Amino acid sequence: MEALAVRLSGLDPYVDGALRIVAFYDTLMRRRVDLPALARASAGLAECVTGIGLHGTGRTIRLAPDGREAVGPAAPASGTVPVVLDEEEIGTVWLERAGPAGPLDEVLLDRLALAVAGAVERYGPARTTMADPALVELVVSTGTDEAARARALRLLGFAAGSPVRVAAVRSPRLPLDRVGAAVCPGRPVKAARIGGVGVVLAAAVDPARFPAGVRAGVGAADGPDLAWREARTALRLTTGREPVVLHTELGALALLAEVPTEALRANPDVAALVRLAGQEAPQEVRELLDTLDAYCAAGSLRRAAEALHLHHSSVSRRVDLLGKALSVDLTTPTGLTRARLALTSWRLLTDQGPAGGAGPGEKNLGGGRNLVG
Repeated sequence: MEALAVRLSGLDPYVDGALRIVAFYDTLMRRRVDLPALARASAGLAECVTGIGLHGTGRTIRLAPDGREAVGPAAPASGTVPVVLDEEEIGTVWLERAGPAGPLDEVLLDRLALAVAGAVERYGPARTTMADPALVELVVSTGTDEAARARALRLLGFAAGSPVRVAAVRSPRLPLDRVGAAVCPGRPVKAARIGGVGVVLAAAVDPARFPAGVRAGVGAADGPDLAWREARTALRLTTGREPVVLHTELGALALLAEVPTEALRANPDVAALVRLAGQEAPQEVRELLDTLDAYCAAGSLRRAAEALHLHHSSVSRRVDLLGKALSVDLTTPTGLTRARLALTSWRLLTDQGPAGGAGPGEKNLGGGRNLVG
């Protein structure tokens, strides 16, 4: 690296400086220096106060170019770069330069962030939420023997005999580590993606703390493997109106997940709902399915109208149309029960895998059009 830097120095001073910075941090990493040493060396190289902050521990290191701890309030950062470990942001590094940022500050901060991540991984405490998917899969797999499961849990940071709750998560926008930290802020909590669905293992899961926009199913069993199966079933039954579903609240509805797909499809009520979902009027069908969802959840026209922010006469008209389409009298207790069972079965059919959870009006079944475009 040094020889390459010398050869390029006459061609491009910026490249020469960047390569020298890379070589500088390569040397520090080979010497396995700790965080204070990294901050001290970086401050001397940058000739300004350099900071390292870790989110999980709240630890902050600020050192001046003379190697001493920086005193007084921190100056505005002239440059900041996140520290990433196991695809999770665990901290930041920054420079507090009095003037404008230097031409090589970005290179310096990038290399410092890499070095900090290596030092945290080596010396700890890393305290990352994202975990090795292979270890998490060992924990939740039905084919894992109990000794291997216990060993995997120990490697993930869970004490022997401590409770482990399991959630299946679909989070299209928010990173999975932030979801895990939100539902179990006191830790321990670990997360990974298996087969396209997020797995959260935690000492406790607070359903009310799942962030907006996240779909989640929460298992209830003591064994992580059975709890994972329950969590996936619950995830498949989430909707926009009910984005978080606890398996304990499904009751007998959870039995529908055990019914073969062919049997669900062959049921007249489910088949009628499939035909309704496949009609060529997406907006109207979406409104009807949303109404059916609200009506089944509320149990009355008036409460459904309140949930949909519609006049009860409009809801009554839609329920009448639904009753005719399904050939079910939805105004009777038996009809309402049949509708809810058909709706739950339809959700399971629209999502054959663990990573789904589409609700009414979100995905069509049976070759029809997508109801949301």
